[in-house]
Amino acid sequence: MRVLLLKEIRGFFSSLTGYIVIIVFLVTNSLFMWVFPGDLNVLDSGYASLDSFFSMAPWIFLFLVPAITMRSFAEEKRAGTLEFLLTKPLTDLKIILAKYFGGLILVLLSLIPCLIYYWSVSVLGNPPGNLDTGGTWGAFIGLFCLAAIYVAIGVLSSALSDNQIVAFIIAVLLSFLLYMGFDYLSSLPVVQSFDAFILNLGINEHYKSISRGVVDSRDIIYYLVVIAFFIIITKIKLQSRNW
Repeated sequence: MRVLLLKEIRGFFSSLTGYIVIIVFLVTNSLFMWVFPGDLNVLDSGYASLDSFFSMAPWIFLFLVPAITMRSFAEEKRAGTLEFLLTKPLTDLKIILAKYFGGLILVLLSLIPCLIYYWSVSVLGNPPGNLDTGGTWGAFIGLFCLAAIYVAIGVLSSALSDNQIVAFIIAVLLSFLLYMGFDYLSSLPVVQSFDAFILNLGINEHYKSISRGVVDSRDIIYYLVVIAFFIIITKIKLQSRNW
């Protein structure tokens, strides 16, 4: 599994994929936070806060993470190497986890440079350091967990199709549905009696909860359960080749 994981990481950086994803993520956030005028601009807002970053980042990841993961299994199928890979002395689960953690490491590498935003806003605060540290670190944890679900969805989508574009579209749609779909569904009048339950099925409610600075075990369990769900579905899809 370790060899396959390293192969996945090398695959990201031996081509332009890894570099492009990290650069696009950082440049897009930086432009909205510091350059483009508007509500998302930190300097225009007048508050020492990273709320604009944490409101934009899930939407940027919504497209970038599927771009990372769309090749996971789709490329193996297209190149005809998937069957060869599955004959290796590795279980299906280990193969899936290697691809999953490969994508997750790339997400982490794109988040680490964002700590400069934390430093910049902290320095610009009046007085310096006037920043909600607990809420900020909670939001970073929540954003990483959110992206971890996107990666699991992306790996499943790649296993569902041998076309990378189709895998990308499936991943974007599923990620959007899980991120905001339940919010829209809970607002319908016909589900008002159990709207809170529906709202808690979506990522956004748990993301907002952690972003307040309180890392609730219920939110962490939610993320782990959802990730495990998509990994198990991916495993079932791979095993179906034997049916």
